[in-house]
Amino acid sequence: MTDEQKSKPEANQQTVYQLKIKGHLGPQRMNWFEGLTVTLEEDGNTLLSGIMVDQSALHGVLKKIRDLGMPLLAVNQVEPKHVEMKISTNSVKQKRSKKEKK
Repeated sequence: MTDEQKSKPEANQQTVYQLKIKGHLGPQRMNWFEGLTVTLEEDGNTLLSGIMVDQSALHGVLKKIRDLGMPLLAVNQVEPKHVEMKISTNSVKQKRSKKEKK
């Protein structure tokens, strides 16, 4: 048959996900998501980005979000080139400190 479906990614292909959760993660919870990029967004939400080796890894992260009791807003698969792999919380911290000085 020539109607084969290619639903499995190739073994060397990396799958990158972005998960958006409502609210900001506290510093004590960021280490729960080691290996993922944690971005505290200006709108008060948190974006978790990173490579998931398989569906089990994705479900593990989803379980952690559930255990925190934080609402999950979105889960998106993205191209690896669209994700910057670093913790980027400085911009939010800088804006908070400016507001506190006022």
